[in-house]
Amino acid sequence: MAFFLEVMIGGLMAGVLYALVALGFVLIYKASGVFNFAQGAMVLFAALSFARLAEWVPQWLGIESLLLGNVIAFVLSVAVMIAVAVVIERIVLRPLVAQEGIVLLMATLGVSYFLDGFGQTIWGSSIYEIDLGISKDPLFILGGVFQGGLLVNRDDIVAAVAATLLVIILAIFFQKTATGRALRAVADDHQAAQSIGIPLNRIWVIVWAVAGFVALVAGAVWGSKLGVQFSLAVLALKALPVVILGGFTSIPGAILGGLIIGMGEKLSEVYLGPIIGGGIENWFAYVLALGFLMFRPQGLFGERIIDRV
Repeated sequence: MAFFLEVMIGGLMAGVLYALVALGFVLIYKASGVFNFAQGAMVLFAALSFARLAEWVPQWLGIESLLLGNVIAFVLSVAVMIAVAVVIERIVLRPLVAQEGIVLLMATLGVSYFLDGFGQTIWGSSIYEIDLGISKDPLFILGGVFQGGLLVNRDDIVAAVAATLLVIILAIFFQKTATGRALRAVADDHQAAQSIGIPLNRIWVIVWAVAGFVALVAGAVWGSKLGVQFSLAVLALKALPVVILGGFTSIPGAILGGLIIGMGEKLSEVYLGPIIGGGIENWFAYVLALGFLMFRPQGLFGERIIDRV
């Protein structure tokens, strides 16, 4: 029983990392109706920015405190992601207002490849470490219930706390603020939103900046655990099945979908892998997403779309 719980907890914690990336997909789709294929590249770019700035800032300012250096580097990285959002809106999105969804999708695909290359040109293409000051020694919990306790990584606990806080903040932002309601109005109809005075360009900058912030949090946690490298952008695309499972417009769905896929991957790899062969962890999420596309394409919490003719 203890081993089963350890595997399940490990899967849930991996799912939290997927969910952090999926939040970026959901944010942009929910607020602009654009499926952002560049979210994985944004995670890589944000992680590279934070990793390199956390390395350079202490040297520039003569700071010895790891915490202070990380805080300054994080704030600068937020500014970098806001600048990226402004550039994307000015150069890519503004000329494509009211275009078909497939046009915007291809535009985000181009943004993805650009960020991959441009990020490595600026920040470098080596493998970089992010030191958040989190001990790498595992934490043992429930020692009084199970002999030896259950092993949990401290990085995973930080990721779970970060995801919980982000969901709460974003839910309040979308439901309780005027800007959040304006974002939802823009998603329903760009032209109608503009006709009632909602500034579409400013709204898109805001939503891409928020998605960049979410990408930065995901990249920092993921980078501290796995290192910042080019494969991070590809790994981040594992969030696509998460979005399909939870629903393209649901923030809670992104979290639940990530947890389901993370747990399903680990359990299937451990218990089904020896029977049908290894590698289940690589394709489990996509098979599950395919099943949802066939039988419930709107996902667990997505809005059902009804076309009246």
